[in-house]
Amino acid sequence: MPHAPQHADVATAELDSALRGGPFHVALRAAIAARGLPLQRVQHHLSRHGVKVGVTSLSYWQQGARRPQRPESLRAVRALEEILELPEESLIRLLAESGQSPSGPRSAARSYRSLVEASGVLDQLLAELDCSPDGGLHTLGHHERLRIGARRELAERESHHIVRAHRDGIDRFVAVHHGDRGAAPERMRVHALENCRTGRVRWHRDTGVLAAELLFDTRLRAGDTFLFRYRVEDGTASVSREYVRGFDSPGGQYALQVCFDAAALPARCHRFTQHSAAAPRSGGQGLALSGRHRSVHLVEPRVRTGFLGIGWDWE
Repeated sequence: MPHAPQHADVATAELDSALRGGPFHVALRAAIAARGLPLQRVQHHLSRHGVKVGVTSLSYWQQGARRPQRPESLRAVRALEEILELPEESLIRLLAESGQSPSGPRSAARSYRSLVEASGVLDQLLAELDCSPDGGLHTLGHHERLRIGARRELAERESHHIVRAHRDGIDRFVAVHHGDRGAAPERMRVHALENCRTGRVRWHRDTGVLAAELLFDTRLRAGDTFLFRYRVEDGTASVSREYVRGFDSPGGQYALQVCFDAAALPARCHRFTQHSAAAPRSGGQGLALSGRHRSVHLVEPRVRTGFLGIGWDWE
C-alpha cells in the first residue's frame, strides 16, 4: 500500500508529459493508465455518452496501430477527454498534430479546426436546428464559387446544389460555412438566391463555423430531385490561403471555382486531397490561373469520403 501514492505520482507525471509532447496514442495510453480504467470500463463510459467504440479499437488507438478518423471516432475522442478528466481538446489537438502534412503548420491549423468541427461544434449547431447529419438528401451535384477580395480575404462563397430526397417530407437544407482563422460568423450574411429562403442561423464564434437553414417552398417526396442556390457574405477574416470541403460519404459531382480580385493575384495555386481530418495531404497538383477571369477550378466527377480543396500562395 505505501507504494500506491508513488505509483500514482509517476503515472500523473507521465500523463502530463504525454499531453504536452504527444504523440496521441502515448497520451491516450497514459491517461487510461493514470485513471486505472480497464478498456471494458472505458467502453462502458463511452456508451453512456452515446458513442459506440469497440474494445479492440480502443486497444489499437492506444497502441498506435490505428488512428481515430471517422466522425463517430472523433466524437469518441472528445468524450474520452471528459471521461479521463483531461483538458478540453487536449487529445484532439495531439491527434491533429500527429497527422501533420509535409506542407507545414498552415495545413495543421486547418486540420485541427476540421477536427474540432467534426468532434462537436457542427453536431451542436445541427442539433440546435433540429437537423440530422444528412438532412434526408443525397447530393447529385454541388458547384461552389469563391471570391477572394482585394485584401486577400474570403469575401463570399456561392453554392449551387442538385439533390435528391431519400425520404418523404424534406423541406429544408442546412448550409454550413467555415470561415478562415479569425472569422466573425456573427457578421456574416446568408442570402437565398434560388428556390429557397433563409430560416434560422446559428454560429460558433471560436471556430468561425456558421450553420444556416434554407427553407424550400415545397415538401419533397422520396426520389424527388431539387435545385437551389445560396450565397454567404464573409469578408470577416484576414488573409485566406485555401478552401477545403469535407465529404462524410461518397456522392455525386463536385466542382470548386476560386476567383481572385485583380488587385490580389496569387503566385501559385494547387489542388489537394485528404483522406481524413487527421491524415496527411496528397496530390498538390498545380492549377493555372486563367488570365481573363482570374480563377482556378477543380472538378471531381464522383466524390469520395474525405476532404478536397484548393490552396494558393501569396508572394
